[in-house]
Amino acid sequence: MRIRPVGAHALLINCDDADQVEGWRATLWQRRERGELSAVEIVPAATTVLLDGVPDPAVTAARIAAWTPRPPAPAGTAAAETVEVPVTYDGEDLPVVAGHWGVDAPAVVERLTRTAFRVAFCGFAPGFAYLTGLPAALAVPRLPTPRPRVPAGAVALAGPYAGIYPTASPGGWLLVGRTGTALFDVHADPPARLTPGTEVRLVAT
Repeated sequence: MRIRPVGAHALLINCDDADQVEGWRATLWQRRERGELSAVEIVPAATTVLLDGVPDPAVTAARIAAWTPRPPAPAGTAAAETVEVPVTYDGEDLPVVAGHWGVDAPAVVERLTRTAFRVAFCGFAPGFAYLTGLPAALAVPRLPTPRPRVPAGAVALAGPYAGIYPTASPGGWLLVGRTGTALFDVHADPPARLTPGTEVRLVAT
């Protein structure tokens, strides 16, 4: 773990992997709730955690360096909120994913429905959550040319991640299914239904 300043009131924690990111995210959120950390935002990403709105970055960095992040709870435990998302697995790229995995389409669906996913971070579009939980060996490539429009609710895979498009947008992920669950509402609090640390089950319908 490495900490460096970003601008006048932010710190960036560089991590080795997604598990370390989740460990620091959970630790920092907990410390902030207990009043041990002052930061307006704590934003995890693939290999970093950004703390923004830090009154004294130098003092905060020294304090964080003395902390030990708690290891992330195993997926499927009761340590985090679990959101079940009903999915119709009829995506046009389902046979492509099956080919990459060396199985048939029903086996892809079975794997996805029994995987305990966790939101690692959000990005790309408001409410778009990057879901971890699949083994690294099952990572799949993006499309060579993105589609100009992917419908809202599309469930897709790319690299080691699964994701659900909260709104219609261009996209290059492999489409495996669809859901009618609303994942982003600007009037809700929080607007995003899936936030970092949340566990997700992609339940077949």
